[in-house]
Amino acid sequence: MSADLTPTIKAEVLAEALPYIRRFHGRTIVVKYGGNAMTDDRLKRSFAHDVVLLKLVGINPVVVHGGGPQIEQLLARVGKKGEFVQGMRVTDEETMDIVEMVLAGQVNKEIVELINQAGGKGVGLTGQDGGLVRARKMLIESRDAPGTQIDIGQVGEIESIDPSIIQTLTANGFIPVIAPIGSGKGGETYNINADLVAGKVAEVLKAEKLVMMTNTVGVLDKEGNLLTGLSAKRIDELFADGTLSGGMLPKISSALDAAKGGVNSVHIIDGRVDHALLLEIMTDQGVGTMIRSH
Repeated sequence: MSADLTPTIKAEVLAEALPYIRRFHGRTIVVKYGGNAMTDDRLKRSFAHDVVLLKLVGINPVVVHGGGPQIEQLLARVGKKGEFVQGMRVTDEETMDIVEMVLAGQVNKEIVELINQAGGKGVGLTGQDGGLVRARKMLIESRDAPGTQIDIGQVGEIESIDPSIIQTLTANGFIPVIAPIGSGKGGETYNINADLVAGKVAEVLKAEKLVMMTNTVGVLDKEGNLLTGLSAKRIDELFADGTLSGGMLPKISSALDAAKGGVNSVHIIDGRVDHALLLEIMTDQGVGTMIRSH
């Protein structure tokens, strides 16, 4: 908090947070961490600080992260170009090796370290640990030729989630940090969209909130205005008229599924704002787009 704030203002800020701390005490908040918040050093530290603060006031944060920019960098280094179909990364065997290396090896460990530096106890997991995420191969229906399926390689859809390892960690004071890689029945590994994993984890944990951090102020209409309080019906209209496309598709779909599956509220927020997580959870204003189940 900036040094030029008076003690009175600081006290008012803390007082405003109190009802939220009381309301969410002991509850789980799943955070999908991505976008600029993952690549800008100041925002990375601000995010880790927010997560630790939530834990210290008795809320249970669970972090699910992506790693798109970092995967792109390593692909470029080996001379491969990333390819996407309807917001999903096409993943051949070589790309899968790189995805695993970046997500489980580099990004996951960096987030854990940032949380630990901020005074928390971060623990890194992938969907393979403790049988957390069971997956099967995802086939995408072609938009140009309805009825035909597109094979996009080692990309998975979630079959089931066993939350026991997350529950064990959170009950013992740890902050789980999950990389979105799952296992198939035959031991094969699958790259899974991090938004889908975050949504399903929130559902299975019966989370109070699912918060998705992005590089936009939230969901925008065609004129660029922020939309909030979106219902399922309104979201269907936005899909139909093409307002929602690309990387927003898996985000909104998993947000809506989570809301329908019992998560109290889903928020899509601007990860480029300092302390966006605290602003959303602990203040009257909040930031970004909120999605309701009906």
